[in-house]
Amino acid sequence: MPDEAVLVRPLRPPQDNIPQTRQQRDALLQAVAEYVERERPVSPLSIDELRIHAGAVLKAQRLDEKYLDYAAVLVSNEVWRPTVARIPYNRRLLLLPKCLRSSEECPAVFDEIGLVCEHCGRCAINEFKGQAERLGYAVLVAEGSPVVMSLIETGQVEAVVGVSCLSVLERVFPYMEAGAVPGVAIPLLRDGCAETVVDVDWVWDAIYQSNEEQTRRLNLDDLRNQVDKWFTGEALSEVLTGVESETEELAMEWMTKVGKRWRPFLAACAYQALVKNKQAPRAPPEGVPPQGVPSGTCGTCGDDLPDCVRKAGVAVECFHKASLIHDDIEDGDDLRYGDKTLHAEYGVPIALNVGDLLLGEGYRLLVESGVSDSQKTRMLAAAAKGHRNLCLGQGEELSWIRRPRSLRVGEVIDIFANKTAPAFEVALKLGAILAGCGDELDEVLEQYSRSLGIAYQIRDDIEDFRASDRSAALNARRPSLMLALAYERAGRAERELIEKVWSSSAGSVPPVREIERVLAKLKVEKLASDLMEAYKSRAIGCLHQLTNPDLKGLLRRVIGKIFNDFEMMGCCNDRKAGHDYSGESSQASSG
Repeated sequence: MPDEAVLVRPLRPPQDNIPQTRQQRDALLQAVAEYVERERPVSPLSIDELRIHAGAVLKAQRLDEKYLDYAAVLVSNEVWRPTVARIPYNRRLLLLPKCLRSSEECPAVFDEIGLVCEHCGRCAINEFKGQAERLGYAVLVAEGSPVVMSLIETGQVEAVVGVSCLSVLERVFPYMEAGAVPGVAIPLLRDGCAETVVDVDWVWDAIYQSNEEQTRRLNLDDLRNQVDKWFTGEALSEVLTGVESETEELAMEWMTKVGKRWRPFLAACAYQALVKNKQAPRAPPEGVPPQGVPSGTCGTCGDDLPDCVRKAGVAVECFHKASLIHDDIEDGDDLRYGDKTLHAEYGVPIALNVGDLLLGEGYRLLVESGVSDSQKTRMLAAAAKGHRNLCLGQGEELSWIRRPRSLRVGEVIDIFANKTAPAFEVALKLGAILAGCGDELDEVLEQYSRSLGIAYQIRDDIEDFRASDRSAALNARRPSLMLALAYERAGRAERELIEKVWSSSAGSVPPVREIERVLAKLKVEKLASDLMEAYKSRAIGCLHQLTNPDLKGLLRRVIGKIFNDFEMMGCCNDRKAGHDYSGESSQASSG
């Protein structure tokens, strides 16, 4: 398994005095931001002032007063945010609670200041600490307010970004207020250091906040809605060549079918972030200051994306929809989007031809995008490279199906990367090219796309084995991470069972019950989930190379959007475990 920090799935819901869903918390955050923008409260605010402002927000939103303390933290954050943004990273302190560590596996020791992280990668402290330190932060894994204030008094730090539970924030607040210390605090969603969780996106947004940071004001939902409108029948008829033949009609119908449309969304995100301030980011060599790159010639960045971005987005979806048609044929799948696949409905020859037409349409749209010849050339080169790599990845899978054998986890990961990452990479690169970027972002976008693609495929693999009909996942005889993880950890008899599944002929009845028992015994689903989270963390990790905060923040948020999860991590149970913070654990207490 990789060395990155693993984000553990939440075990318990938020406590009662915190909004229960991420959507509710995001809505409250937006309401607080609008309130502060309108009312302009002046910092530092006393606890009484904070509660007055927080109460006004809750009343306007018709929310229960039990959320008052939580809303007060959000108001304080919003008031201090511009000040914190103006303070350089190397003058800031990131304060993390010890309870983010894995209490059972953590090899770290504690000194008089706090936890001394061993960077083992077993918890999210490693990821937060590593990224923040690369930006220039001082980082402490401790809760004590005296430690924070001593650093403030020495002048070593001028602002604090902290993660803590509401009860600790309440105790620390008087120290921060008294010292007029600018700070942004991300509340843990449960007090007591027992199975606690936190909104990870909020932590990353706070860490990356800078005086140029406007990413949080880019509305991803609005951007997604714009992209979805590109794929109505009426909108597609404006960019596709026509519906004068049955082949064109089938292609149009296939393009309008419900899909996730992540690839055109990624293209739009990259473009929007890069042209937002009329400056494209660079990842310069060590010691070389970043330089701006003029925006593209395809239009301006307004409420509506320009036509060239729409054509590129539709082109990316044409490539993707064509690959689905061909994959369904190669994999023998009869259902897609809840309906018959194209080849199951019309036959293989017609389906192949429709897929080929969509590939041609995609390349035509790039040529007719209306941008400069050099941009067209680079877009075509990126699309062709991605097309080739995707075919090679699919080819590896087809070769294995033809001559099945035992698979290691690393081999499955490589197949996953080649099957999914190229399409993500093409989408991001097309957006960057249209925004006027050169090749300075290529390496970062490739790293990001690879990790994102692997995490995406792992999630699909997990969901296949969570389905009510697990026999379908086993019957398909595809390279499976779940089976590879089990194979690497299984005993001889269990390995023989897995090999039997891999070598069985298509359509044969797999030993579902026996495989389920093996997966449960070896806790394979958790291993796969941890690996998925690790690759999500790797995608996040590569973003530190970017110098444009808009692109950096937006790509970070896209991960949460794609995986549609709480983006929360587990917290240790230090207090209930009776930890004395000296590096040794005492006997766990009852209850």
